[in-house]
Amino acid sequence: MQGPCAIGRIGPDGPWIGFQAAAPGYRLVVGTGSGVRSREADADLLLALAIAYFEEAFDDAPPEVEATHADLGELVRHVAAQERDGARTRLLSEAVDAIDDGLAGDAVANRLNAARSGTADEQADPVDLLVTLTEELLRN
Repeated sequence: MQGPCAIGRIGPDGPWIGFQAAAPGYRLVVGTGSGVRSREADADLLLALAIAYFEEAFDDAPPEVEATHADLGELVRHVAAQERDGARTRLLSEAVDAIDDGLAGDAVANRLNAARSGTADEQADPVDLLVTLTEELLRN
């Protein structure tokens, strides 16, 4: 298991949110000064994390755990490898190519949003979803 990768902070001094590779997939992680909490992450949640990263939706992550483009590329590759729908696999492949090519964040986020649109929770705004899940993890 590798260390956590933070995509940003919820507020300037708030908790950070990110992901961590763990067998057999990835977990959502939230960190504060008092520790790290995590939960399983499905494909929709992983795409929400990637979208928020490329939209720069949150404040800067702590440098010691800050995610890189390569980390996000691996995350999206993992989601693509697990996907069984051909159309979504193609969209995810395009998103990986956009990440690898260094396209602007909004271009990558648009591709990720297109791949996410077929999910069960398609109405949830990715950033709102992440904030809600962070609050839930910190309450428990």
